[in-house]
Amino acid sequence: MMKLWCLSLVLYCAAVFDTDASTHQAIEQLTVSSSDNPQQAGTKVNQTSTDPDAEFIALPFIFSTETLSTAMGGAAVIKHAGQPQAAALGIGLYSSNDSWIGFLGLYNYQIPTMEQWLFSFETYQGHYEEGIYFLDDNTVSNQQPEKTISEGDEGLSRLHLKYILPFATGANGAKSTILERRDDISWNPLASGVSSIKITPYSQHRTLAVNDQLADKARGLELKFEWDNRDSQNDSKEGSKTSVKIKHGLAIDNDPHWTLWEFEQSLFYNIGSNPWFEEQVLAANVFVADTPTWNDFDNSTQDYRRPPSFAGVYLGGYDRSRGYSTKSFTGRSAVNYALEYRIKPQWQPLQNWPVFNLYHIPWWQWVMFAEVGKVTNEFDVQALHTDMHHTFGIGARFEIENIVVRTEFAFGSAESEFWVMVNQPF
Repeated sequence: MMKLWCLSLVLYCAAVFDTDASTHQAIEQLTVSSSDNPQQAGTKVNQTSTDPDAEFIALPFIFSTETLSTAMGGAAVIKHAGQPQAAALGIGLYSSNDSWIGFLGLYNYQIPTMEQWLFSFETYQGHYEEGIYFLDDNTVSNQQPEKTISEGDEGLSRLHLKYILPFATGANGAKSTILERRDDISWNPLASGVSSIKITPYSQHRTLAVNDQLADKARGLELKFEWDNRDSQNDSKEGSKTSVKIKHGLAIDNDPHWTLWEFEQSLFYNIGSNPWFEEQVLAANVFVADTPTWNDFDNSTQDYRRPPSFAGVYLGGYDRSRGYSTKSFTGRSAVNYALEYRIKPQWQPLQNWPVFNLYHIPWWQWVMFAEVGKVTNEFDVQALHTDMHHTFGIGARFEIENIVVRTEFAFGSAESEFWVMVNQPF
């Protein structure tokens, strides 16, 4: 079964290969989205005895970015890939400066009789002749590290084992958590929302020609606890989302083992409508992270138990501190606060415009946002809240064929960024 999903895939590809974004981080965002929402929020899984037919969508593309120069490639998606709730995604490209990227993801598969579990796998490999990196020397500084241009090789493989806790929305199995909208929001996790535990073995690497002495591998395990109590994943008006992630890196070669944790809390408040706006929502997000092993000395490796900068705590990018390039700030600890005013105007002409009228676009959203954040090499409240980096921005977001696409102008203290990405930032 073929469908007109080309525009969605074009926007996917534009997001993944954004000029100013770290490509594997953008892919990470896309794959996390796919893993959590195989058919995208707003689409119900067919729960009848007849499984839906597989849907195959493929699209070639060509684009140009600062990192890749002119690139050509293709993307393909298979929905209902062997199971009603499963999906597969593949992306490949080659550029005029001899850079290349390959990605494969398989999402939300189930083993018979294991109704509370979802299994996903993704792998990414990339080679960049002129990659953009920010290299931190682990000194305490409020300054953004200098941008470094280098030949680089990157890779990431992850296996997700997600267990949906059998109460509230998850009482009827993992498939039941893919809902159009939840109207029964309460503040009792046992009665409302989706609670889950996700275990993720991972392997990640990055090798740079400009400095071959940097740590280049990270392997280990992530453990994530999450309570998703939003009324909707694409268009949250009320509710909350809480997550705690613990990430452990194993000792590899002469590098020590290390541990970090992240806490994230999002809240949504519906202000209501008026003659100008169909919907007004205040959305707030708090992010805190720390590496408790940062100052622990490992006698066997004669080094501190710190993660490589590409696998550790960071700010900057399309989700946090959006006024700065991806991973502009790295270190031991981070804090970031974000506040968004999201409005849907009563005026929505897109469905009647040429090209746009070929696709289902139920809403668009205008957004104003502000953020403050800081990365330090000490886990200290005062240090984290002194001389913080500020971001202000505006943006427009669209739901196109059940996919949220966002475009944003973000202005930081010393630079500005333009982002094109899928999914809400929180």
